[in-house]
Amino acid sequence: MDIKSKFTVFFENPFWVGIFEVESRKYYEFCKIVFGSEPKDYEVYEYLLRNHHRLKFNGQKLTEKSAEKHLNPKRMQKEIKKQLENKGAGTKSQKALKEAYEQSKTERKTISKALFEAKKERKFEMKRQKKKEKHRGH
Repeated sequence: MDIKSKFTVFFENPFWVGIFEVESRKYYEFCKIVFGSEPKDYEVYEYLLRNHHRLKFNGQKLTEKSAEKHLNPKRMQKEIKKQLENKGAGTKSQKALKEAYEQSKTERKTISKALFEAKKERKFEMKRQKKKEKHRGH
């Protein structure tokens, strides 16, 4: 099974952000990590070692099949060097982050709406109970 992982650190005003991407043949998963100040390489490595099991990955199933052929090692080194020079998150991860954000936003909306309705119903029931108690003795 072929699994690729990539970690990108970039500045997103006012914080430094890291995106950890894991791609296999069937799935693409990512995780956004927010750092305060600019992290050093060893700090990022240490953070990933200590907190990898706590990271919350958002994922999606890949529908497109990418036919990758075996790369020459020197060509692979050139590709890696080119990716390291490239600053910022890839468009694929940006789209996936945006989609995950929208999904969590809709989930939060439905939960908060349900809580609001329950609170409203509880208040109504309390009013009704209070009215009932007032008219009990008459």
